[in-house]
Amino acid sequence: MLTEQDALSSILAAVLPLEIEELRLFEAGDRILAENVFARVGLPRFDNSSMDGYAVRAAEAVAGAILRVIGEQPAGADQGLTVNAGTAVRVYTGAPIPMGADAVVMQEDCDRLGDQVTIREGVSPGEFIRLRGGDLCEGQKIAEAGARLNGPLLATLASQGVGRIRVFRRPKVAILATGSELKSPGEPLGPGEIYETNRVMLHELVRDAGGIPRLFDPVPDEENEHLRAFQDAASDDVMVIAGGVSVGERDLVKPTLKKLGCGIELWRVAVRPGKPFLFGRLNGKWVFGLPGNPVSAFVTFLLFVRPALFAMQGWRGESVTKTQAILSKSVTNKGERPHYLRGLLESGRFIPFGNQESHALFALSRANALLRIGAGEQIPENQTVEVVLLA
Repeated sequence: MLTEQDALSSILAAVLPLEIEELRLFEAGDRILAENVFARVGLPRFDNSSMDGYAVRAAEAVAGAILRVIGEQPAGADQGLTVNAGTAVRVYTGAPIPMGADAVVMQEDCDRLGDQVTIREGVSPGEFIRLRGGDLCEGQKIAEAGARLNGPLLATLASQGVGRIRVFRRPKVAILATGSELKSPGEPLGPGEIYETNRVMLHELVRDAGGIPRLFDPVPDEENEHLRAFQDAASDDVMVIAGGVSVGERDLVKPTLKKLGCGIELWRVAVRPGKPFLFGRLNGKWVFGLPGNPVSAFVTFLLFVRPALFAMQGWRGESVTKTQAILSKSVTNKGERPHYLRGLLESGRFIPFGNQESHALFALSRANALLRIGAGEQIPENQTVEVVLLA
């Protein structure tokens, strides 16, 4: 069996970014940038005031000085005013700095009477002036291809007059679950039947990873049903199948995929929960086979499918968020595979709790973090550990 890292490395080596598309800036949130972007407008675009006050010559604006106010410059169109000896211009936050001025006195440090202003506290050259290009210079690189377009980055692009931006296409993901015992929520249950849960979970996980999910009805344990569903699903960029990937007589996913010409790149990974994991390629589309138990499906999606979906969108950074925590009680893994424990991260402490079996869906729903404990490893209470955040 492959280690987690070897499996992930093989997947990321195989998966390439999808095509590039151009979107309006307002549609590009959370997308992955497909081009380097350089500034074409300096920020600020011109010297401007950071305060409401008076634009002055700093050498004259000493405590007790009386200056004549020759005009007013609000934020907006430059009035073309000039500060000469013995004069000042009333300015507001964001207003262009008049010619001849090299500082701004805050209005709180002045006394105004008619067209005269008395300086109560002097200023130094450059005080309360935002210099042209002080934040961003023309020609400076704003972002590289592969950056995720969050709110602040989108705002920076907007400051450059960018109306449209090139991003990588989001992957279309077919989501299937196999098993004759499965019924969709809302349907009546017969003897031995259960409600299917993996599709709705995977639907949200795919959306959170930037994919476009497409749900299929549960696939019965019949070869013809598998063939029909997989042929339909292969029109999407990615196929995610929950269940039927083990070695039982009713586990039809692997043989059916092979019959359709799917090349199996890897199968089975040394991880708990989640050993029966499959990765392959069918008609140029990627296939991920996940275990049917919901916790196993969740963990293998997090470890292998989520990074692949981000890679298809041009992202090569971490696909999960990790943080340090103090372990609230000692834990031991007597098994031969690394084990991902579900738990609660509260006030910097990680608390493993609940049923840690691979079918324990309710315990998973209460968890907000995972702790990896290696094969044969014991971690003592109050040890600092690294956990994966689930929120």
